[in-house]
Amino acid sequence: MLDQFKVKEADAVRVDESPLRDTVRQIFSKMGVPDSDCEVATDVLVTADIRGVDTHGVSNMLRAYVNGYGKGELNPRPNWRIIRETPATATVDSDRGLGIVVVPKAMEIAIDKAKKVGLGMVTINNGRHLGMASYHAMMALEHDMIGLCMTSCPPSVLPTFGAEPRLGTNPIALAAPADKEPPFVFDAAMSTVAGNKLGLARRLGNDLLPGWVGDSDGIPIMDAVEPPMPDYEGRASSHLLPLGSTRELGSHKGYGLAGIVDILGGMLSGGGYGANPGRPNFGHSVAAYSIEAFTDVRQFKRTMDEWLQMLRTTAPAKGHDRVLYPGLPEAETADDRRANGIPFHPEVIEWFRDICGELSIPFTLA
Repeated sequence: MLDQFKVKEADAVRVDESPLRDTVRQIFSKMGVPDSDCEVATDVLVTADIRGVDTHGVSNMLRAYVNGYGKGELNPRPNWRIIRETPATATVDSDRGLGIVVVPKAMEIAIDKAKKVGLGMVTINNGRHLGMASYHAMMALEHDMIGLCMTSCPPSVLPTFGAEPRLGTNPIALAAPADKEPPFVFDAAMSTVAGNKLGLARRLGNDLLPGWVGDSDGIPIMDAVEPPMPDYEGRASSHLLPLGSTRELGSHKGYGLAGIVDILGGMLSGGGYGANPGRPNFGHSVAAYSIEAFTDVRQFKRTMDEWLQMLRTTAPAKGHDRVLYPGLPEAETADDRRANGIPFHPEVIEWFRDICGELSIPFTLA
């Protein structure tokens, strides 16, 4: 993660994983979520923090979910159900269930289908935010499968040459197992920067980098600019640019990829797309590919090791220490945070203190 989004170590409050999980679990329970779903939801959020995906961990998302439950936008006890099915596919009606609860169940269905017929794909409509997309993709790893997850989000991203947001950030995540190397785990928004990172930059008092957002006329801002504030009338809007920022730098590619996610995660589920019906609705798609159905698992993993080692032993460019691959920084961050605690901004700790007091939950994080 870029330095713009990291809490300075001098400011950070380090929290151990165990008390964090216990507190998050209790907060979900107070929202009326069943115990088994509390466990799943907690695991999705805390895993994001452990892996350094702070945009989708407790600091940003938990307060949004509490707010969503309070407004009735989220159903704490969804009667999710399969509404269409074949041996390799299914479509699920999420019944307004939070994605971090329902999507893992959908991925379990996809994995079970892949065990039987080689691959499984499940689309989910009437859904809500699914948290860190790679969590769901990584569920396939322990089954010697490749996992895929994408989510069609409410609009926040400008199409190339557009002045109005028409697409969501529409992340795509893919996880592939290796043998001795940490697995390959790609997880990225199809916008130049994830939307939640604007909030992190604002919280930390950092400028946005060139090419992240457009102005009120849709023109890409190609120099550093202050983050947009509520009711802020400055240069920056909260309209994100597609991956590539400008047509000359390839924004049509990010725009097209975001469109693919709207098709596979939204329209294919029968639930529309990001802009229609819009917030708070999300459409999701998960898939599992059984490696054994295509090739020998042991050989695949050995080849993955060879490929990943080739990437990380590439001679670094001047000014850089090494070459990384998707999933390696997250694996290293997880080792550090499990040993030394998860760093949170003091404002996040204060939010926990307040919500614990409001819900009569013991505060044990600091």
